[in-house]
Amino acid sequence: MFQSLEVATLRAWLDAGQPVTVLDVRPRAEREEWAIPGSVHADAYEQLKAGNPDALAHVALPLGVPVVAVCAAGRISQRAATQLQARGLDAYSLTGGMQGWGLAWNTALVPASLPGASLLQIRRTGKGCLSYLVGSEGEALVVDASVDPAVYQQLAAERGWRIRYVLDTHLHADHLSRSRALSQATGAELLLPPHPATAFAYTPVAEHTLLALGALRLRVLATPGHTPESVTYLLNEQVALTGDTLFADAVGRPDLKASSPEATGRARQLYQSLHRLLALPADTWVLPGHTSQPVAFDQLPVATTIGAVRAALPLLALPEATFADTLLRRIPPTPPNYLTIAGLNLSGAEPALPAAELEAGANRCAVH
Repeated sequence: MFQSLEVATLRAWLDAGQPVTVLDVRPRAEREEWAIPGSVHADAYEQLKAGNPDALAHVALPLGVPVVAVCAAGRISQRAATQLQARGLDAYSLTGGMQGWGLAWNTALVPASLPGASLLQIRRTGKGCLSYLVGSEGEALVVDASVDPAVYQQLAAERGWRIRYVLDTHLHADHLSRSRALSQATGAELLLPPHPATAFAYTPVAEHTLLALGALRLRVLATPGHTPESVTYLLNEQVALTGDTLFADAVGRPDLKASSPEATGRARQLYQSLHRLLALPADTWVLPGHTSQPVAFDQLPVATTIGAVRAALPLLALPEATFADTLLRRIPPTPPNYLTIAGLNLSGAEPALPAAELEAGANRCAVH
């Protein structure tokens, strides 16, 4: 009989640096799409599915270290764990598989120079969603909440902060926004860039909106292109929370369907927004809303500076028309359920599917 392991337990082990071997038994193509950082791979899915009792006989694993088998949804990994246990290993099957792992998270302190304030990056390690908890003088704000509201409440409470504001940079379509739920749980004010289809109450933000929080001053820049309402939040004119407009190593996609009538216009709009950001001082921190790679438990923030991104992305040096054409040719495949997720984020309704299932898969917001 196999042993199961909850995602929260594996997350805690990895966060604490506890020795563990994560064995990914999915087909290679699925693993290349997204994986648990530091995991090892055994391309044994079909053999396990067929019931081959020796499917993992060739896999060398260290003794005395727990082994956690992972598949897509947590079923085939049960067979893997059973086989590994028969070899005398302390083996487990990860409950919910990679679908469940999509909700796992870790944190990194951002060492930006914000006198009188602290900035924490909260990362969904499998999904690549990046959100931010910023505190100053006992109060805090959260940007782009993407994990359970209780996580932000716990992290804020540990630091003696009261969450006063909750903000999104744009209408998210690859994950369910937890911002409204966090606002309701804490009594914090919910601030969003306006969208005509939003069906619940919020405070709109737009170009020149200013917000004070202790020693912090937040200023809103309109940066449309990824979505029409996308904004960037500037903290003390030193840190840019860029949402899905500008990433650490890529730019946002202008539209999910390159053939749509608005695509070229959106691409040009994105170009203009990116160059508005590039005009900021070179030492301005860039803190994006996503990353395309699984986020390791390394406590190193996913971040860059305006100067570094100028030098690292040749795409940004292209003329506007060439940029737009190039971007549209590179748009990644449409993520599953994006229309459903966007609709739920506008309506505030409860999803019919579990969040882990609805949001499963890697992030595809970036164009390289």
